[in-house]
Order: sequence, then C-alpha cells, then structure tokens
Amino acid sequence: MANIQSQIKRNRQNETRRVRNKAVRSELRTREKNVMSAAESGDSAQAEELLRLAQRRIDRAASSGVIHKNTAARRKARLTKRVHALID
Repeated sequence: MANIQSQIKRNRQNETRRVRNKAVRSELRTREKNVMSAAESGDSAQAEELLRLAQRRIDRAASSGVIHKNTAARRKARLTKRVHALID
C-alpha cells in the first residue's frame, strides 16, 4: 500500500478507469456478436443498422483511449468485411 497521498489518489483513479474500460470492451464484444448473429440470420437491414452502431462505439472507444486507433480501424474493417460476405 502506498504511503504517498498522490500515489493513493492515482491508485483510486486507475481502478476507476480499469472498471470503466472493462465495461466498454465488454460492450464492444457484445455489439460485435449481435452484428454477426443478425448477419448470419439473413436480416440485412438489421445487420447494417447494428454494424453502424457497433462502428460508432468502436470509434468512441478509440477516441477515449480504451483501444488503440489502429485496433479500432482493424476491428471495423474485419467486422464490415464479414457482415458483407454473409449478407451478399
């Protein structure tokens, strides 16, 4: 346990951010699964809508630093490619 006040505060901040980042990453995985299940079921309109929402969340996670911007671009590209392959 830290004795320095600034380090105690830093530990509190890190824990808060860790929990928040974990929730964001979990939401990203859930949204990606929802997109894939909609695409596999053949509902192209719903898959497109869910894909758009998932891409927004991925961009938001990248802009807040939860995931790296290149990781966000890669995930969006892979997800889009898989959805369009299933829909077409």
